[in-house]
Amino acid sequence: MGDGIRARVSVTGLGAITPLGADVATTWAGLLEGRSGIGLIEEDWAEDLPVRIAGRLPVDPAEVLGRVTARRLDRCQQAALIAAREAWADAGAPAVEPERLAVVIGTGVGGVLTTLTQNEILERSGPRRISPYTVPMLMPNGPAAVVSIELGARAGAHTPVSACATGAEAIGMGLDLIRLGRADVVIAGGAEACVHPLTLAGFAQAKAVSTRNDAPQEASRPFDVGRDGFVLGEGAALVVLEREEFAAARGARVHAALAGSGVTSDAHHITAADAAGQARAIRLALADSGLDALDVGLVNAHATSTPTGDLTENASIAEAIGTHPAVTAIKSMTGHLCGAAGSLGAIATVLALRDGVIPAIRNLGEMDPEVKLDLVAGAPRSGRWTAGLVNSFGFGGHNASLVFAGA
Repeated sequence: MGDGIRARVSVTGLGAITPLGADVATTWAGLLEGRSGIGLIEEDWAEDLPVRIAGRLPVDPAEVLGRVTARRLDRCQQAALIAAREAWADAGAPAVEPERLAVVIGTGVGGVLTTLTQNEILERSGPRRISPYTVPMLMPNGPAAVVSIELGARAGAHTPVSACATGAEAIGMGLDLIRLGRADVVIAGGAEACVHPLTLAGFAQAKAVSTRNDAPQEASRPFDVGRDGFVLGEGAALVVLEREEFAAARGARVHAALAGSGVTSDAHHITAADAAGQARAIRLALADSGLDALDVGLVNAHATSTPTGDLTENASIAEAIGTHPAVTAIKSMTGHLCGAAGSLGAIATVLALRDGVIPAIRNLGEMDPEVKLDLVAGAPRSGRWTAGLVNSFGFGGHNASLVFAGA
């Protein structure tokens, strides 16, 4: 590592609720086992949809939180609150002044389930039947607001909305807040819950999602020659970040260090990705971390399982880093959590560095011959790596990359 490395930030807490489990431990075990959290949508409303599969939560978050609390929160807010409570407890509930505690939680679409459900009630039953909590529930800043109230965070409650790059960008913003001296502790990440006929039909019309309705667990297949689109998922993933000195002073357990972040925009196309913009985000994250490309031993790829998207990322990784890192793609098991995808990728990368094992890509039966990366296939790969990279890209040309280093 060279001189002038910018300050690193300690990752002390992890929290998640995903299609693989209601907490981080269950989700991580599922990733290492190669389990799929994707299944058939069996409700009547999905019968006539062209896509009837999704990665849904294995438990109802409303049951976890209790009905009194849950009825005032959209499903994405419920997921965020569950993940936040786990992450905060995992960090040991840091004793930090409220004015030094910030929240950065983003979402791709916000409380869309509330918006659509309440609109149906309005049309069917009239305005007096609308919930008085409608506006707080549909606000994109709802998850950040709810968590800031829960934890008493007064150093800001921020909400990046960057499509599927949101979760990673939120963590990068948390890094910046601590470096700028505006907070000692930040809880950051993303939340999403938008499995609905409208979103599924919209993605289907855009030819973006897999149509393997007859084989849900085989539908998400990043880098495989037979991939035909992503699978929509839901959930939340959050991390607790602390100023390194603050964490050390309180004797905190540190999972890993957040060393750098990079954010770019393609200014290219509303849905099509651009390898040059992605590569620039990766290089910025590396430069920010003070590490060299050869220091990066693993990559948690964005890899949504779309025919063109995976090849674009293959090119950007090879250009910015090279083909030496071990590359995994956890969306093969969870589906695409949209606004929470990057933060879940961050948690998986932190755990891979901490535990010395990388999950294998599920459904990688035959690698696309155009892919030149070292993909982790068949079984998890054990080892020790200096650093890991997380990529997260979104519609609109949003690119966010994070570099984590071992604690």
